Amino acid sequence: MLNQSMPPIRIGLLGLGKMGQNHLRILAMLRAVDLIFVFDTHQQRMETLAHQYQTRCGTDLHALLPLVDAVVIATPTSTHAYYIELCSQYVNQLFVEKPLTDSIKSIQSIAYLAKKNQLTIQVGFIERFSPAIVELNNILQNSGQVINIDFFRTNKLSSRISDVDVISDLMVHDIDLALLLNGPVAEIRANGLIEPCGKVGFASATFIHKNGAFSRVLASRLTEKKNRLIQATCIDRFIDCDLLRKEIVINRQSQVFQNEHQPYTISATVESVAVPPQEALLKELKTFIANCQGSYVPFPGVEQALTAAIICEQIHSTIISTTITKS
Repeated sequence: MLNQSMPPIRIGLLGLGKMGQNHLRILAMLRAVDLIFVFDTHQQRMETLAHQYQTRCGTDLHALLPLVDAVVIATPTSTHAYYIELCSQYVNQLFVEKPLTDSIKSIQSIAYLAKKNQLTIQVGFIERFSPAIVELNNILQNSGQVINIDFFRTNKLSSRISDVDVISDLMVHDIDLALLLNGPVAEIRANGLIEPCGKVGFASATFIHKNGAFSRVLASRLTEKKNRLIQATCIDRFIDCDLLRKEIVINRQSQVFQNEHQPYTISATVESVAVPPQEALLKELKTFIANCQGSYVPFPGVEQALTAAIICEQIHSTIISTTITKS
């Protein structure tokens, strides 16, 4: 995917929280990348990681941004719009962690900015790059009619996320996957639970897609067990996909036998699908770097982020208007 004969792409990294440090680890190991600087508002963390990865750091972005070809933004969601606008004055290749921003209006503004300044903005819908999702998509493309896909994503509230609710933090991944696997949405129904802090902590939504299929999406930051599950019901098979274990199992009902004086029996087959071991973030960043090099590798951008944000807002509005608050 990457052209190793080209000069390395000079990258700046904004944000060194948990996800930012994951980006830092991957960027530092790619030969096609020259990590020019890291930036974070937490001075000690920034200096420690800059020293560890042998790169520069600083707080004056106007001095640092002219040194790079592209920027990865992994700062808190509420700061994304500001940093996108700032970086666009110096570079036209941006990777921004999801959600793109914290409002539909600001995403629309970024879409205008991107078109005006010819920016390429890849948005961090990392699950699209999961090898399990790639395999699942291939299986569904070769299956009979898809009737329904269920998405379960639960995890106890993480202290690293404080500025968005469970819809924008966790559910947005599966909203994007539902759109990827089942296409545009015609109707949305939702319910959930609001935490004392005023944010939605548990959300469940049903999508009726324009192709007639259904998606049911559940996300929780209250559940004590971490789950990342997808279950697809097709006309000819049932598919279990565990994103944490990177396992896919296909169940088929192959034959039905019935003798005149005996109950009928069903012969079923169970097939385990080999999922290649590859880190999704590595593939995601390789896609970004390849596009920086001048290749065209498909990626989720501002349009996909806007569609997901509109659905997130519809779910949020429905829950806020119809749900009780957790005491």
